[in-house]
Amino acid sequence: MPKKLIAEAIGTAILVLFGCGAAVLAGSDIGHTGIALAFGLAIVAAAYGLGAISGAHLNPAVSLGMVTAGRMTVGEFINYAAAQIVGAVIGAGVLYLIASGKTGFALGEWGLGSNGYGPGYLGEYALPSALVFEFVATFLFVTVILGSTGPGSTAGFAGLAIGLTLAAIHLLGINVTGVSVNPARSIGPAIFAGGAALSQLWVFIIAPLAGGALAGGLYAAGFTRANG
Repeated sequence: MPKKLIAEAIGTAILVLFGCGAAVLAGSDIGHTGIALAFGLAIVAAAYGLGAISGAHLNPAVSLGMVTAGRMTVGEFINYAAAQIVGAVIGAGVLYLIASGKTGFALGEWGLGSNGYGPGYLGEYALPSALVFEFVATFLFVTVILGSTGPGSTAGFAGLAIGLTLAAIHLLGINVTGVSVNPARSIGPAIFAGGAALSQLWVFIIAPLAGGALAGGLYAAGFTRANG
């Protein structure tokens, strides 16, 4: 288990550093498409680099989906989620150290690529839109993960399918919430940014966990499982 938890922490740090880092350090140059690709490619890198060790969940919502799908115990979920949050905080901390080296750097209301909603945040979408997007997007994301890693899937292509799905989700939803679909990814930057990012954090914990849990439940019931 310690080896798996280290892999989860490192993988989640990669996701936060590469994905949020692309938004913070290069967002004005690469735009939303580039940011979406950075998140997707980070998942691909972690999946193929660390997946053989821990499964490369990198996301408490994914791990919870594994629990409700019957592929993980509650105890394992708690350990995985803790490791993922630690990794996200480390990734956000490294990003803060890099970003703060630029003259005139300021965290701002939603610093370090934090997720958010409402007035002042990207597309200024309201709370209901944020909740619906995060729930539905996480449900679809975890459904793809369960299907691409389960019986009947094509061996060797899971990391690519998962990474491309995450990139597509970002292309759709960056303006809505900045795209979380991952409580750990949201917690890391919010701890450093504080303010609105921290006060709105509950949305990016509850909605993704609910979406992931539902995806796992439907998989366990056989509705989205190849041999169901």
